[in-house]
Amino acid sequence: MAFSTKTFALVSVACVTLLGGFAAPACAQSTATPWELKSDMGYAYDRDGKTYSYKMGTSNAGELLKGAKKVPKGTLFFIGQNGQLYMRSGPYLEGDGKFKFGPDQ
Repeated sequence: MAFSTKTFALVSVACVTLLGGFAAPACAQSTATPWELKSDMGYAYDRDGKTYSYKMGTSNAGELLKGAKKVPKGTLFFIGQNGQLYMRSGPYLEGDGKFKFGPDQ
């Protein structure tokens, strides 16, 4: 299956978001947990909504970066009720630092 580098880059970050979200307790809002992104791994979200991680090499790094885009700071990734992956640029924290879209909102 072929992914464009732009799609791969976006999906890489999104996949990590998804995987990190499952580690947090579902019933209570907790402190944000940093992602553990590894420089030698690629993360994918496929056409069927499944997530994968791949060990990456450096021999074709130039090809991987062609068309890739940096993810803007302040971007939130999430899965909607329909199972679709979304990203949102904009504020996601309240003035006091609490997550704006937490379970008790």
